[in-house]
Amino acid sequence: MSFERILRWTLVAIAIAGLATGISARVTGRPDLADLAWTLGTAPVIGGLAVSIIRDLLAGRVGVDAIALLSMSAALVLGQPLAGAVVALMYAGGNVLEDIAIARAEHDLQSLVDRAPRHADRKTGDRIEQVPVEAVSVGDELLVRAGEIVPVDGVVHSALATIDESAVTGEPIPIEKTRGSAVLSGSLNAGETFELTVTAPAGESTYAGIVHMVTAAQTAKAPFVRLADRYALIFLPVTLVIAFVAWLISGDLTRSLAVLVAATPCPLILAAPVAFIAGVAQAARRGILAKGGGALEALARAHTVLFDKTGTLTVGGAPLLSVEVAPGEDPEEILTLGASLEQASHHVLAKAVVTAAIDRGLRLKAPEQVRETMGAGLCGVIDGRQITAGSRQMLLSDGERSPWELRAIRRASWRSALIVFIAVEERPIGALLLADELRADTPRAIRLLRDAGIARMVMVTGDRAAAAQAIGAALDLDAVLADRVPSDKVEAVRSEQRLHPTIMVGDGINDAPALAAADIGVALGARGASASSEAADVVILTDRLDRVGEAIIIAQRARRIALQSIVVGMGLSLAAMVAATAGWLDPVPAAILQEVIDVAVILNALRALTPAHGRGGPRITAEQGLALHHDHQILFKDLDRLRKIVDTLDDATPETAAALIDEAHRLVQGSVVTHEREDEGSVYPQLADVLRERYGLSAMSRAHREILHLARLLARIAEDLPLERVDRYLIRDAQRVIEAIETLVRMHTAQEEDIYEAVAA
Repeated sequence: MSFERILRWTLVAIAIAGLATGISARVTGRPDLADLAWTLGTAPVIGGLAVSIIRDLLAGRVGVDAIALLSMSAALVLGQPLAGAVVALMYAGGNVLEDIAIARAEHDLQSLVDRAPRHADRKTGDRIEQVPVEAVSVGDELLVRAGEIVPVDGVVHSALATIDESAVTGEPIPIEKTRGSAVLSGSLNAGETFELTVTAPAGESTYAGIVHMVTAAQTAKAPFVRLADRYALIFLPVTLVIAFVAWLISGDLTRSLAVLVAATPCPLILAAPVAFIAGVAQAARRGILAKGGGALEALARAHTVLFDKTGTLTVGGAPLLSVEVAPGEDPEEILTLGASLEQASHHVLAKAVVTAAIDRGLRLKAPEQVRETMGAGLCGVIDGRQITAGSRQMLLSDGERSPWELRAIRRASWRSALIVFIAVEERPIGALLLADELRADTPRAIRLLRDAGIARMVMVTGDRAAAAQAIGAALDLDAVLADRVPSDKVEAVRSEQRLHPTIMVGDGINDAPALAAADIGVALGARGASASSEAADVVILTDRLDRVGEAIIIAQRARRIALQSIVVGMGLSLAAMVAATAGWLDPVPAAILQEVIDVAVILNALRALTPAHGRGGPRITAEQGLALHHDHQILFKDLDRLRKIVDTLDDATPETAAALIDEAHRLVQGSVVTHEREDEGSVYPQLADVLRERYGLSAMSRAHREILHLARLLARIAEDLPLERVDRYLIRDAQRVIEAIETLVRMHTAQEEDIYEAVAA
């Protein structure tokens, strides 16, 4: 801890001790000792403040501190040591609170350093020796084992390597690197052990550059200018002029001192810190950690928001999107076989497949004789059958591919998805599509930011352009910057900063430099991304992107309350100063009146502790929200079956088509129609009680009517299913209606989820 910080803590301790001792003495009937204690508690603060003001004047700065010095000195001169002690405590305490915020923001990023590899396995002839990473030179051959972090930049010397670059570039899916491909330090070896040829020493590698950029960006960030100092430039000369006028009018110095006492700058000293600290507390209740009032004030002035993609706008990783099947195959059987086999794999995507199967209630089987080829796939025996799961290069021959295989590959390409083919006895029967997807709360979060006044939103990501553009278009962002490495993200932040105050939102190590460079860095810290959390000024402790918009709204409200408290407090102080100038207030009554003004200002500033009125009123309980969400999850399983029926109708015979259409009809009537009628009759009346604006529910009810209309059309088709009438036109009409129902219900359900989220307690 620096000498200045020790001094500030010492002064606040003295002020507290002096104020407490004086109050105790006054209670025990010793007013002389009380005055002495208050004076001794105030004098050191005056001395420290005088030194600080002289230093600021030499640096060309003038702030509210000058008024604090005058007011404390005047209080002691006028025999009002209690008022001086109160001002001393508030002033010294404000400095300590500011120190705490700075200390949090200037953390040494120990998490980044801890993650960095300390040693590397270097090949020397036929020997492998462990050496400090600093001893590695360009051209050395390193061995990077499975699960290890790549220590330095290099190129793959082995035939193949599977690299997880999500921590460095934001690319959510592991990438296969062939011989000669570049590998960035800080990446994770997600495959088998491979050899790496070093192209840059540790100090010049990508990971070291990330740490350096974070440190440099934090050092370069402009210090927080207290809101009060801006008004002090006006209030200080006005106070001195009024005090001088009072002396000219009366010729009595006591009247000038009364003006100075009335001008005690507690509204300036206290209003902004109290309001912003109260805002920090209110944000914390919503799972938002703001590192001090300065961060909150900067958040309130934001104009532009830059987002990372992976893990921020999207869920991160590669969850299962869909199961593509060969004609006549069952998607649940394909997922069961694939997940059963993936239980034996350590690949980063295996967990996503297994999780998807468990979430659907599938019973997995124990695989036997499993053999895994890292980066390509694995095979094993399940129920006496040889099952293979892997890339199309591993499973599919170079010959002509079947229509369903081409369809699966095409759909994977459209959605920038990774595709895992499943084969039984070397015959492909289906494929699993895995890809990053939007977080459920992302659309609401974007809308909340627009409502909060954010004028420009930009995605900046290390992911591929195709995947990034798809997400950007879905969210109607103002710009999309893809294929950006950490240094490019920093440059993007700085470009936006030149125009407007800018927020950067991210969650990974690769986002840390941009978070530190932005006016305000906001980290989604619920997933343990400690490096980004340390570099950020605001950390979202819950895994909720919409909390970013809430943080801005809380900050804007705290700033409005701070400004209101300052302006009203200054106005009342000016009125008291005018009264003192006219001789209507003596010094003691002026001091008492000023204390009343101070209390009023503080109480008003504390309103920032309470939620905004927009969050008041009745709400549905969290349990009700979870129940509604659970109903939708059940409905999604039936929608998945409808999608499968639509695909199967492509090649179905008339007999099979009739059975599938009838199945779709029964599914729609038994599940979809029942669900929508229950929503209209039971759920929507509950929502009507908590929504102030009910026109939105009318629009949602309109969707219910359209879904029920489509269900009636499907019922008409199902009634006309004698075999001789099932031709390709009837099948096409049925496909269109079933697909329309499935699409509309999915979109409608997503809208309902947004509403449930907005009105849940």
